[in-house]
Amino acid sequence: MTDSTAIAAYWDTAAACFDDEPDHGLRPRPTRDAWSRLLSSWLPAAPADVLDVGCGTGSLSALAAAAGHRVTGVDLSSRMVARAREKLRAAGLPGRFLVGDAAAPPVGEERFDVVLCRHLVWTLPDPSAALRAWAARLRPGGILVLVEGRWGEAAEGAVPYVDGAEALPWHGGVTAADLADAVRPLVGRIRVEDLAPRTELWGAAVRDERYALIAELPAAGESPAGPPTGS
Repeated sequence: MTDSTAIAAYWDTAAACFDDEPDHGLRPRPTRDAWSRLLSSWLPAAPADVLDVGCGTGSLSALAAAAGHRVTGVDLSSRMVARAREKLRAAGLPGRFLVGDAAAPPVGEERFDVVLCRHLVWTLPDPSAALRAWAARLRPGGILVLVEGRWGEAAEGAVPYVDGAEALPWHGGVTAADLADAVRPLVGRIRVEDLAPRTELWGAAVRDERYALIAELPAAGESPAGPPTGS
């Protein structure tokens, strides 16, 4: 099994070139615009409190902040967090970034309207506990957005992940069906969007499973099935 020190060191090393990937840095305009449209379709129209867990260099945080949302990002890697802070500062965008375990965000009893997570759960020693922690950080009616996938072969020459990663529960990613099964007891409504065919999101065609799972907690007065209780 992996440990947090090794994981933080891995992502600290990756931080310098992380944004070179089109879907990480969102530097190409078509890629950035495509992710911006997706976020707009998932997040509330009105300004909301968004917790970006495993925020990396803050690319999605920046898009959310640019849309008027109040963003808090959390990442285990201090170098990723430093780059996220600089990215938003350079863009003139507000944002709060914390170094800490994304699986147990260091935000105390603070609650959010949205918890956003992209390509993180496969790295977690206990993803089920993380999902419970994220759902607990949501207000009634809050939204959990998980952008995940079941990855194909790692690219030749890629830096191997930390020792012991093969023992992680979701090493290599997680299918939409398995993730939905894990999330369903924690939320009210779930929908899944297939993202693999949308080449503009990735900068090239992809052949592995990529998707977004959007889950909503029941609003105050609603049963888990959705309709208001007593109606």
